[in-house]
Amino acid sequence: MPRDLWEKSSVEEIRERFDGDVERFSHLETGQAAAMDSPLGLELISAASIACCPAADRLLDLGCGAGNFSVKLLTDSAAARSIERVRCDVDLVDLSQPMLDRANERVSAVTTGAVRTHQADLRDLRFDDGSFDIIVAAAVLHHLRSEDDWRTVFGELYRWLRPGGCVWIFDLVEQETPALRAIMWERYAEYLRTLRDEDYRKTVFEYIDREDSPRPLMTQLAWLTDAGFETTEVLHKHACFAAYGAIKSS
Repeated sequence: MPRDLWEKSSVEEIRERFDGDVERFSHLETGQAAAMDSPLGLELISAASIACCPAADRLLDLGCGAGNFSVKLLTDSAAARSIERVRCDVDLVDLSQPMLDRANERVSAVTTGAVRTHQADLRDLRFDDGSFDIIVAAAVLHHLRSEDDWRTVFGELYRWLRPGGCVWIFDLVEQETPALRAIMWERYAEYLRTLRDEDYRKTVFEYIDREDSPRPLMTQLAWLTDAGFETTEVLHKHACFAAYGAIKSS
């Protein structure tokens, strides 16, 4: 039986788990293998970011892990401009210092801009209005708990973006309809069994039950609209995972 929100893992418990899991998050070829279509999510979010903000010079990566999304976006941007490295300042945010250390190393190698790290819960972040052209958030928002948390964070994302800026999210999502939820979770279960075996499926489902509190995709899009975004977009959805986001008016 799913845990109530108040029974979920604390921020400190989540941080401790990710401190010891850096290598699993350090591969562009596979992305986060436990997430369905992770490499496709990387590709689509990179392409969408570059298409919407081709001259971006400041990026915020929330829940950056080992830096895959920033590295992908920056290297694709450099390739699009036929240069070796782009100049883009990057702010990396994660609970885990070992993740931040790896991300800093990898991102610093692909930009000539400044790279800043923030070991923090994203709910505690403070940035000036209009600080960023692009915000990416991969497999991090599902750790938010209450509806107030979600709405507050989406409001901050809107405030931190410059006019014309965009936010892109790749994450675990829920279904509103119980019968459809069962179908989607079984599809995910079969993916995990095929990736490894039934024991792996049990392990992943146990930490999702312990740590995560995803919300339906359509609910999140509505909250993004309520936060002020006039345009929301779904790039991809497969079973329990989606790539989606919003664009701030110019």
